[in-house]
Amino acid sequence: MNKPKRLISLDVFRGLTIALMVVVNNPGSWSYIYAPLRHSKWNGCTPTDLVFPFFMFIMGAAMWYSFKKFNGLLSKPLVFKIIRRSVLIFLIGLGINLYATFSFDLSHLRIMGVLNRIGLAYGIAAFIVVGIRFNYVKIATAVILLGYWAILVIFGGDSPYTLEGNFAGTFDAFILGENHLRGLSGYALFDTTGLLSSLPSVGNILFGYFAGSLIDKTSDKLSAVKKLVIYGIAGVMIAQAWNLIFPINKLLWTSSFVIYTSALAMIFLAVFLWIIDVKGFKKWTAPFRVFGMNPLFIYVFSDILAITLSIKTAHLPNGELVGITTWIYTQILVPLAGNINGSLLYALSMCLICWLVGWLLYKKQIFIKI
Repeated sequence: MNKPKRLISLDVFRGLTIALMVVVNNPGSWSYIYAPLRHSKWNGCTPTDLVFPFFMFIMGAAMWYSFKKFNGLLSKPLVFKIIRRSVLIFLIGLGINLYATFSFDLSHLRIMGVLNRIGLAYGIAAFIVVGIRFNYVKIATAVILLGYWAILVIFGGDSPYTLEGNFAGTFDAFILGENHLRGLSGYALFDTTGLLSSLPSVGNILFGYFAGSLIDKTSDKLSAVKKLVIYGIAGVMIAQAWNLIFPINKLLWTSSFVIYTSALAMIFLAVFLWIIDVKGFKKWTAPFRVFGMNPLFIYVFSDILAITLSIKTAHLPNGELVGITTWIYTQILVPLAGNINGSLLYALSMCLICWLVGWLLYKKQIFIKI
């Protein structure tokens, strides 16, 4: 029996992830956010910290299906496809960074970012999976994660996993320049989605690739669900053990963080696979498929919309000039729902707007490949 061209459970998982990305990135006020919707300040992992690595894991799973038509061979069309997509995603991220400055001051332009990391990690992971044999991909994953750990320990300071002592920030400042980093908590030599810390994120994509391969090669989907859960639980245990000496940390994107988030992604994917493909409950999936069919476009749209709404064009009653976001939040949503619920309501409203854009594209069968 022919396998479906798309795995609905993967589209739904991707759609839910994009929806959460929009919500956590767009509160009405960064001062009023429910704890699960906040990122960890340093070590640890909140539900919000899972969103970005989940997306990269899903990208890896989709990569397995996307590259099947090339029969795993590194052909010229595939090389062009990989380079084109990687460069395009990176340049879009750079363009968003430029737009966010409201100027063309290239001397202080942030070079890295979410899309920039996705573009780089996608390109590296793609060439790994098509350039070497499948079993060697597993070795490459281990080398990346262990190698990153070694780099931080060998070249870091006495406290290699701290904001001031980590080598990732030093490396980024040397390669990119201090003026091109975003900084964190008043410390300039760091970027929350930096260059060196993008290396281990390749691991999330490769783990997703393994998951896609497992599902595709297992004819009995229930068996695939069981395997994903087993691997997921084992991964969580390994990550927690590694966490004792190499902290789970999103900002450094530590190797333990890669394993932990990829393991949880396997469990989540297994749940969706069981509900949708094994049990056949599909009617509820439509809203998430809207997000899942144009994921990167919707994410880019949400970023551009958020930046546009932050431009100071509205006046508060006291005459202060603020962005439209602040005006809507303070003048409408806070009186309606209070500080924290108003902030959440704004984030959900942004998500709804993005969903409506995605729905229009989905209805017209327009799927924008980025």
